Amino acid sequence: MPGFRFVATTAGGQRQEGKITATSQQAAIRSLRAQGLLPLDVKAVGRPISFSLPTRTPLKPSELAVLTRQLATLLDSGVRIEDALMAVGRQSGTRLAVLTTDMRATILDGHSLAAALAKHPQVFDVFYIASVRAGETAGRLAAVMTHLAAHVETRSRNRNSVQLALIYPAILALVSVAVVIALLVFVVPDIVRVFASRGAVLPGLTRALIALSDGLLVWWPWILALLSVVTGAAWRALRRDTARQWLHQTLLRVPLVRQMAAVQFSGTLATLTQSGVALDDALTAAAGTVGNLTYRATLKEIATAVRDGAALSQAMARHRVFSPVMITMVASGEAGGSLPDALARHAKDTSQRLDATIKALVGLVEPLVLLVMGGVVMLLVLAILLPIVNLNNLVG
Repeated sequence: MPGFRFVATTAGGQRQEGKITATSQQAAIRSLRAQGLLPLDVKAVGRPISFSLPTRTPLKPSELAVLTRQLATLLDSGVRIEDALMAVGRQSGTRLAVLTTDMRATILDGHSLAAALAKHPQVFDVFYIASVRAGETAGRLAAVMTHLAAHVETRSRNRNSVQLALIYPAILALVSVAVVIALLVFVVPDIVRVFASRGAVLPGLTRALIALSDGLLVWWPWILALLSVVTGAAWRALRRDTARQWLHQTLLRVPLVRQMAAVQFSGTLATLTQSGVALDDALTAAAGTVGNLTYRATLKEIATAVRDGAALSQAMARHRVFSPVMITMVASGEAGGSLPDALARHAKDTSQRLDATIKALVGLVEPLVLLVMGGVVMLLVLAILLPIVNLNNLVG
């Protein structure tokens, strides 16, 4: 971002000279006036440096969590947003430094923080931008950034926990599949030649194993081609709206998927309403943060009903995707005038149950993989040992 040398006077008539960083001469003049100075001369110094951020590449969850927490801390301490962005950029890596510099330039040009975030849709989602815009409108930006920091950190921590828990089962499954394929391709053919030279009658399990081994040796190019075609066809189908709608509607029948969508929706709606956003606008913004298309369409219908004058609990009761407990808590919050608190309690309780369920499922993955691969290895061993036992009986 270019620098400008300026000559200005204070309200008391004192002359000041210095250097200011801004995206343009007009932005530098606006910044000086915002500081209570009267610009007399503003000239560019040096060559402007242009920054470019690959906005199509989102930040890592850990990077976004660090950025949000640092901004929340600085804003809560009374630091101006442009100074906070400068401070965060100076102590961050290249990606965050470029991002904060671009955001600061947008703010110095007279735009809001929400507008600066909206320039990077692949970095900040709809919920993030809507929350910041609500905080700026209500004059509670520091409080909203604190809520966002907690939300982003929790999401990043949960994702890391699941990924770490699945690393060992994934490695175990890959190694086991590789060992089984190696046995079928390199070991089984040699054993077959020994059995064939003895003229032994092979058991059915061994013949099936030999057929599978021969199939892998002969047909492996066709198998790979078939897998590639099926994968490509599935990927192309999922890019179509009709196929994605059908898949999301099917997935929504799974209780775990409904719980995940409910946690995302209620937590987002609670944060937005606590920040002073109107309920219908908060519903629209919350709908944009839910990944399931069927659930999102339902939320948009509810937002339309609320905009037309219906109560949120009544609009939710018309759809079967919401649990009776959630509808009851929303109705209680509406009756008591504490809807944001009721939504926050529901999000917290459901999130705790969801975390317990996910931890239990992740804990079952490892023994399940062990059982499956143990069963496969047992079949391989039996297929090899049974002919050997038969040969011993013939010799005896």
